[in-house]
Amino acid sequence: MQRLRMTTPLGFLGITLGSSGLEGIDLFCDTGDWETGQGGTDAERQLAAYFADGSHRFSLPLLLPGTPFQQRVWAALRRIPPGEVRTYGQLARTLGSGARAVGSACRRNPVPLVVPCHRVVGAGGLGGYSGAVEGSRLAVKRWLLKHEGAVW
Repeated sequence: MQRLRMTTPLGFLGITLGSSGLEGIDLFCDTGDWETGQGGTDAERQLAAYFADGSHRFSLPLLLPGTPFQQRVWAALRRIPPGEVRTYGQLARTLGSGARAVGSACRRNPVPLVVPCHRVVGAGGLGGYSGAVEGSRLAVKRWLLKHEGAVW
C-alpha cells in the first residue's frame, strides 16, 4: 500500500493506493503518515488534471469495499457529469431508496472527487459534505462545485 500526499488548491490531499487501484482519498489530511507524492502515479496525474480543469473525468481503477447499496449509490454518483448536481431526493428516487440512505452512502465514500459525492446537494441548499453540515468541509464542497461550473 502506498500513501501519498499532494498539494492542491484546497491544501494537502492524501491518496491511498493499493495493488488493485485507488483505495482512498483524504481531502483533509493535515496530519498522518503520508509520503510526499512526486506526480508519478496515474492517480496523482488525474487528480492534478482535475484541479487544473474541473471538467476532467476520472478513469482510475478503484477498490471500493462497501455494501451492495453503497456500491449502487457510488456507481450512480459517477454518472453525474461535472458541472451538474442532483439532490439527495432525486438520487434516492432513481435508486428506489430514501434520501437519508443516499446521504449515508455519500458520507462513507472512500474516494471523494473520483466518486463525486460533492455533486449531491440538499433540496433546500448545499446539504452536507464529508459528514459535516457546516464549516470548512462545506467550503470545500462549495469550491468543488464552483470549480466544475455547477449552479445549484
